Amino acid sequence: MRIEIWSDVVCPWCYIGKRRLEHALASSDLPAEDVEIVWRSFQLDPAAPAVPVETVADSLGRKYGGGPEAGRQMIDRVEAVAAEEGMIWRHHASLRVSTVDAHRLLHLALETGGPQLQGRFKEALLSAYFEQTANVADHETLTRLAVEAGLDAASVEQVLSSDTYAAEVEADIREAASLGANGVPFYVVDRKYGISGAQPAEVFTQVLERAWNESHPKLDLVATNSDGADACGPDGCAI
Repeated sequence: MRIEIWSDVVCPWCYIGKRRLEHALASSDLPAEDVEIVWRSFQLDPAAPAVPVETVADSLGRKYGGGPEAGRQMIDRVEAVAAEEGMIWRHHASLRVSTVDAHRLLHLALETGGPQLQGRFKEALLSAYFEQTANVADHETLTRLAVEAGLDAASVEQVLSSDTYAAEVEADIREAASLGANGVPFYVVDRKYGISGAQPAEVFTQVLERAWNESHPKLDLVATNSDGADACGPDGCAI
């Protein structure tokens, strides 16, 4: 089973949705080794600067009105939901920054280390932004997080000093639109089922189990050995 997730590393509901999906997978009977998660790029704020000039609270208050205090109140509500999922954030101090370079490195992680390496780096980026208030546009910070997650330092430097994977980031964003995504997080399971938003874990469980059962059908037995019919078992045949 392949789960593709369109999200941004500065999206609070994307982090909450990640935890809810993880809880759903942990409580399900699906074999972990048969579930592959791939992260796709999406930018909530393409105009965000590479060098921050304001916090998210300031930005929200300016965008929706009410000033920084109104922005902090918005953040309070989503932080309360995050706490229910076991996460303690410092999102009031998070910075409004560009995420394009982070997404380019996520593509590097997928190409060089597969979904597992990409997944570790994705978690590191989210944790750094929401829990540590790190600047995820800063190249030094991105390099440190990437190398700690397992990426090759020279490859990271090469990507950050070029426009490598920029086309792939844009392609992900266009594909999200073609699939009908009008926001993130957006999940696609086996290119058959779509889930929009940070749904409760129970919703993820229902969709994942349905997708798994459809791709791993079981036979309907119309006759069994209960009628005494001859059959051989795992220990051999009784003759």
